[in-house]
Order: sequence, then structure tokens, then C-alpha cells
Amino acid sequence: MATANGAHLFNHCGSNSRFIHFTSRNTTSKLFLTKTSHLRTPKRSFHVNNILTDKIHHPITEQGGESDLSCFAPDAASITSSIKYHAEFTPVFSPERFELPNAFFATAQSVRDSLLINWNATYDVHEKLNMKQAYYLSMEFLQGRALLNAIGNLELTGAFAEALKNLGHNLENVASQEPDAALGNGGLGRLASCFLDSLATLNYPAWGYGLRYKYGLFKQRITKDGQEEVAEDWLEIGSPWEVVRNDVSYPIKFYGKVSTGSDGKRYWIGGEDIKAVAYDVPIPGYKTRTTISLRLWSTQVPSADFNLSAFNAGEHTKACEAQANAEKICYILYPGDESEEGKILRLKQQYTLCSASLQDIISRFERRSGDRIKWEEFPEKVAVQMNDTHPTLCIPELMRILIDLKGLNWNEAWNITQRTVAYTNHTVLPEALEKWSYELMQKLLPRHVEIIEAIDEGLVHEIVSKYGSLDLNKLEDKLTTMRILENFDLPSSVAEFFINPEISVDDDTETVEVHDKVEASDKVVTNDEDDTGKKTSMKTETSAEKDIDKKTPVSPEPAVIPLKKVRMANLCVVGGHAVNGVAEIHSEIVKEEVFNDFYELWPEKFQNKTNGVTPRRWIRFCNPPLSAIITKWTGTEEWVLKTEKLAELQKFADNEDLQNEWREAKRSNKIKVVSFLKEKTGYSVVPDAMFDIQVKRIHEYKRQLLNIFGIVYRYKKMKEMKAAERKTNFVPRVCIFGGKAFATYVQAKRIVKFITDVGATINHDPEIGDLLKVVFVPDYNVSVAELLIPASDLSKHISTAGMEASGTSNMKFAMNGCIQIGTLDGANVEIREEVGEENFFLFGAQAHEIAGLRKERADGKFVPGERFEEVKEFVRSGAFGSYNYDDLIGSLEGNEGFGRADYFLVGKDFPSYIECQEKVDEAYRDQKRWTKMSILNTAGSYKFSSDRTIHEYAKDIWNIEAVEIA
Repeated sequence: MATANGAHLFNHCGSNSRFIHFTSRNTTSKLFLTKTSHLRTPKRSFHVNNILTDKIHHPITEQGGESDLSCFAPDAASITSSIKYHAEFTPVFSPERFELPNAFFATAQSVRDSLLINWNATYDVHEKLNMKQAYYLSMEFLQGRALLNAIGNLELTGAFAEALKNLGHNLENVASQEPDAALGNGGLGRLASCFLDSLATLNYPAWGYGLRYKYGLFKQRITKDGQEEVAEDWLEIGSPWEVVRNDVSYPIKFYGKVSTGSDGKRYWIGGEDIKAVAYDVPIPGYKTRTTISLRLWSTQVPSADFNLSAFNAGEHTKACEAQANAEKICYILYPGDESEEGKILRLKQQYTLCSASLQDIISRFERRSGDRIKWEEFPEKVAVQMNDTHPTLCIPELMRILIDLKGLNWNEAWNITQRTVAYTNHTVLPEALEKWSYELMQKLLPRHVEIIEAIDEGLVHEIVSKYGSLDLNKLEDKLTTMRILENFDLPSSVAEFFINPEISVDDDTETVEVHDKVEASDKVVTNDEDDTGKKTSMKTETSAEKDIDKKTPVSPEPAVIPLKKVRMANLCVVGGHAVNGVAEIHSEIVKEEVFNDFYELWPEKFQNKTNGVTPRRWIRFCNPPLSAIITKWTGTEEWVLKTEKLAELQKFADNEDLQNEWREAKRSNKIKVVSFLKEKTGYSVVPDAMFDIQVKRIHEYKRQLLNIFGIVYRYKKMKEMKAAERKTNFVPRVCIFGGKAFATYVQAKRIVKFITDVGATINHDPEIGDLLKVVFVPDYNVSVAELLIPASDLSKHISTAGMEASGTSNMKFAMNGCIQIGTLDGANVEIREEVGEENFFLFGAQAHEIAGLRKERADGKFVPGERFEEVKEFVRSGAFGSYNYDDLIGSLEGNEGFGRADYFLVGKDFPSYIECQEKVDEAYRDQKRWTKMSILNTAGSYKFSSDRTIHEYAKDIWNIEAVEIA
């Protein structure tokens, strides 16, 4: 059948499934085409051109009938041919050498061929059924490497391993060539990626939307000066997974002005126009054909915007200005916002994500509706989830599109918006509840500010209507807390409600709103105005001041005018129909503290959705030894989809055979980490030591400082002992840190520097040897986590209680049989309940105590423990080098002030932490007890699958149903 340099066709698995078989230079590739007639009614023709001559055409006409993908199971031989084909005909490297980078790209392209079949089928089903879909908007998607995950979900790991072996390569080595996609930073982005995996696996119709960052956050290097940031290069040679959709682009505009048309409607005329172009990444489900999309937006301008005349005149920067302004929007994840330009760029990023995504969603709704668009049905087809406050502009943008472009009135648009949008809160930290400068937003997005002002006025009226019978001071407090606009006068429609009759005002002065009572007999309120008539200050004139010679010039003190801001979190709560926290304790704090006034007004909006992580990536694929043990002892592989089956391990926890297998699996994972640490840091560690790990974003509230202070205390005590005494009193430990400090977060970078200095001292101390090692892993990411987490014995989740919303790394560690030391914070609370209190090392103050402890500090009543003072003195002595750590330690001292007074209670929790670490050592010495604790952690982690979380979102917030792709 085959002809030289030609293409021949043959039937496979029935009349409606075809292979296209290419042959050239002894390289063969098979592309599988399938058609399901009940999904595509028109006839389709595929024209396949000869790769080399482009002369032979073979039309393949698809007829009706069902297809059965199950009979197509690529074997190692066909995969080998496919990889060789891509290496030769879709090359990214020169064809002379088939080295690891080339092998990775060719392998990934081969996998993508398989994904495209399912991907297109998924598109077709969702399009035809016109079902309600969930759209997950997030500034971060921390995906990690995709190759092993994709072939694992396709159940082709063995076949690809054999194929690469045939080509002289090892699958693991090939997979290691893939750079992590630089689309996220921490738990927020990893959660989003776990959710997409679960949505696909559970066959829910959904899309992810994000930005295609060219450089991501940054690549972290560790030098003698601490953390150094360099640009990430993940897209330098392209990504084999993404597919650019040149036919999917939308206009985005900034600045400009708003005018009123002849029809009385408001119109926004942009001053800076760009376009967002879609890049799609396939997200395959596990053991299912469903493959959904992560759509990433890249920003650019049309070629016509390149100023050719300026370029030829030598004004090269001016010629490229428009393109540069557009492209830089997608350069960096979280660009520094210390400068005005940085703030503008961040806001541009957020608006680009919201506007492009909503235009795409609305376009899909209109296309599927055909000639009968009913906007009131929009919430029945669309659910938009805002992952934190970054996509808040979805609310005014959806309002703008519906009112200005689609012709709906305010009430119709507001009803649709509230029923469509929902908000996930991820923090109780005040600085993370975004606020934007009103002036900046008005300049960049003038029409959206008008809409936000109208939403705020409606909210004010609702609050006054609900609570108008309250004491005016209490009502004012509610308005101050709940309003979207901060530091704004009340709307004129309600301002009169707050006029204080006790205030007398001179006839010659302007009447002003005064909310604080003053003694009218002794004070007269006056107002100063500049020569433009603008109010600049308020002052009070006492009776004593009236006696001063009126001719004496008095220079009024300049008033501090508070900056007007837009509270994005408040807008999320007001504009959405659901608000969820991400752990039980966090959701209670959201209701009782963060948004308590809103909870009283709309209790039905508030829900809890405890985070989860995908058991596919975080056990099945990253920990094969443990996965095999779980399958053996539970008698099934169903635990990968039904994690409740992990609980069956409980009944074998004391079994000696299981414990031996469990320890051996852990040790094999630790040996891999020993090699990795040597390669990345130069430090040698032993696998028989306890691997004690804290890997997460570097932040004061996560308290890496508490961890390293505990290590310093341990080291000091060791140095005070003789060698034999050390071995008796201390379990050998390898203390591993990983995580990035934000580039402008000075205190976090000091912590990184301190950890590396402590490690450099301890690791080179011959007296200590292998009894204690401290290693900071540079450039921590998902791929590093996939190595470290399976090898961990003890993990630290030691944030100040009440400050971590949930955490997801704690769930990953528990799934992998790692025992945790932590506070009652975030998901720690639920993990401890599930794994058993005796299998979790608890220490520290609890959330309800924190406010009182901070007040105790402010009142000067806190007395730090002797051991804590001992550690600080030891650091100041220069034990870890000549670097001056006064500023770092100073943050833990004093009773008040920014960056002082130990706001995160490191000193308060230090004694409890040290005592808890002694219990850890005691437990680890008894390896039977420790192994049982480890098994029970895995068994108790069943609740923390993202599958469970997604089912809850689908039912309680999105109201969507699963559909399996036939």
C-alpha cells in the first residue's frame, strides 16, 4: 500500500476511524482521525498533503456512524514513529542530533497529537449541547511540567517510556528538560491548576482564563548576598503545548474619555488601544476523553500601529512605543508597584484578563444562542469564578458591556451580573485585600469608575434602608466599613440623613458634613479654601483663640487629605452571588471578622469550600513507589479517583510488612533528593536523617523566621555538648527550605539571606557533621516540590494562627505520608481532625487569642522567653558571619511601630515550638510509631482531593453538570 515519499490510508477500528500513515526516510508517523456522527452533522473532508513534495492529495470523507476510541491504544512502535516524525518535520532544533532537548519537544508534540483528538471532541460536545459552563479567572496558574502528567492521564506512560528507550533516551531524563510554565507563584496558582485537572477529570464543562506571561515572576538565584532575581526563560524556545488561536482576539482599551451620545447613553472612547490574542493549553482529564482549555491572553497591537515614518527618521523608540506598551502588560507576573507606572501596569493586567475573557465568554454565548439571544438566560449558561480579588473588574466590565454595547438597562444588567459572578477569598491579610487609587483608576478606566460609583451609591441606599433605625454613629461605622469607595463623601441623596443639628456654622462659611460631636459653646467650625475655592483643611477655633489679635497672621496646619480608594474585595462581595473561604476556620473568620457587616446583610452569600489538590499529580505521578503500595494494600487503583479509599489504609497501619514497604518507599524518594541537593546546592546530606521541610512563599506570616530561629537554637545547644551527648540528645536532621521572596519585600529577602548564612555555617561545621544540615533550594517550583514532598518526613506549616487562609502544600505533604508540625491555622485544623490529633504536632497560640496577644505587646506587658533572647543574642554575636542582622531582629522587638513589635508572634510561640520539636525527636526515634503516623496521614488525607472541592463548587456555586465525552 505504501509508496515512496507518499501517504497511504488504511482502516482501523471500523469504517469511521482512520489512520493517516506517513512514510519518509524510514520515518513513519500515524495520525488518528475520528468522527462521532451525532456530534458533527455536516460532512467533513480532511486533505492530507505529502510532507515533502506537496503534490499528492488524499481526501478522506467522513460518513455517519459511531466511533470507538477505546480500540485505539497507541503502542510503543507507533509512538516511536510519531516522535521521530516530529523530530524531523516539526523541529525546534537542528535535525543532526537527537539530544535531550530535541527529544522532549518531539515527545511533547507527539503527546499533543493525542490530546488534540480529545480536545476537539470536547469542544464539539460542549458546543452542541450548549450547556452551562464554569469560567475560572485567575492571575496565576502554577502548572508545573506537563509531559508526565499528560501521558499519565492518557494512560500511556509505559508506551512512551518504551518508545523513548527505543530511541536511546530515558523518559524521566526527557521529562526533566521541560521548564516549568512561569504562570504562577504560590498556592493561589497551584490551586487553580489542581482545579482545572479535577474539572477535566470529572467531565465538567469549564475553561480557565489567565495571562501568558513572557517572564513570569522571576528565576531565583541564591548568592552570598541572598536572593537574586533574574528573568525567567520558559518561553525562550517556545512551548510545545500551547496553540495560538489567531482567529480569537479582542480589543482592549485604556484611558480616553466617556461621552454622552445623542441617544442619552454613555460611551467610552479609548485613548490607548491594544488587542488580546488567545493561546490555548490543553488540560487532559484522567481516564477520560474530556480535555478542557486553559486560555491565556497575550497582548499586542496591529502592525499598522508601528510608526514606520518615525523609525526611518531614526526615532526608533518612538516608532515601537505602542507595541512596547502593549507587550509589557504580559511580561511579568506581579510587576513591582512601588512606582506609579508599576501600579498602572498591574491594573492594566487585571483589566486585560477580565475584558478579554468576558468578551470571549459573551461571544461564545451569542454564537450558541444563534438568532434568539435572551440575555436573561446568560447566568443559566455562564458561571464566572473570580480567584481572589485580581479579576474584580469582571463586575464593572460585564455591566459596561451589557449596558453600553448590548443595550440593557441598569437593573437588567445588575441582575445578570450578580447571578453570574462569584468570588473566592484567599486572605485575611489587610494588605492583600486590594485597594486601588481612585484617581489612577479614573484615569485608566473612566467608564468603569462611573459604574463603580453607581454600584456604591446603590449599596449605600441598601445599607441605610436596612439599618436606618440604628444610632447614627453605628450606621456611619457600617457605611465606612462596607462602602466600595473609601474616603468619599456620602452621596447627596443620603447625606442629609447625617447632618448634625448640634453643629452651628457661621453664615459666611460653607456648610460641611461633620460626623464627630463637638462642644458648640467653645468651638466654631471653619473651613479654609485655596484661591480656586477648593477646600483644603478644617480647623476648630476655641474661645481662647478669639482673643488673639485678629491682625496677627495665623498659618493653618496643612490638612492630611486621605487618599480616595476603590476597595476591590468589597466590590466582589457586593457584585457576586457567592463568597467562599477556602478552609473552615478561614470561612468563619471571613464571616465573623473580614466581612462581618456583609455577612449580617447577606448571610446566604457566604460559603466554605476547603481547598484540595489533585491526587493524580501529587501522589500517583510524583510518588510511584508509594502509589504502588497504596494500590497493593487497598486492592484497587480506584483511590486515584475516589480518594476515600485511602482511608482503608488505616486498618493496616500496624502491619509490619506494610510498614517495611512504606519505609523503603520513603527512603528511595530521599535518595533522589540527596542527588538533587548535591547538584543544585553542592551540599551533601544523608538519606537516613529526618527530612524536615518548609517550602512555600517567603513571608513573615508564614514564619520561616520561627523555623530558622528554632534551628539556630538547636545548633547552639549542640555546640554546648560533647559529641556523644549530641548523638544521644538529637535526631539527625536535614532542614530544607524553598520559596521566593517578592523582589521588593525587603524583610522577606533578609530572611532568605539569614537562612543561607545559617546553612553555610552549620553545613561546614565538622563538629556537627551529618547531625544537622540546613539547605535552601533555589528557584523552588512545582517540579522541585514533586521531588521534595514524597521524600519528606516532617513538614512545617507554622503560620501565625488565623492568617493562612488554607494552604495546599499541607495537603500534599499529608497525602505523601509526611507528618506535620503546625498551628491551628487554615486547613491544618481539618487535616489534624482527619489524620488524628496524635498524628499531628500542634503548638502555638490559637486564632481567637491573637488580638489579645498583640494588645498585650502594645501595652508593654509581654516578656520574651529566655531561650528566645538567647537565640537573638547568639545571632548578634556574629556566629553566622559579619552581615548586620539588626534590622531583621529589630522586627521582633519593641512594642509598636511598622516592622516592629513582633506582629507575627514569633517570640510568643517560640517556647511552644521548641517544646513541640522535642516531641518530634522523641517520636522519630521510634520508627514503628513514626511509620504508623505516616500511614495514618496518608489515610486521613482523602478529604483533601480537589475532586471533592470541585464537586462542591459545581453544585453549590456554579450549578453545572458533568458530561462525559463519548
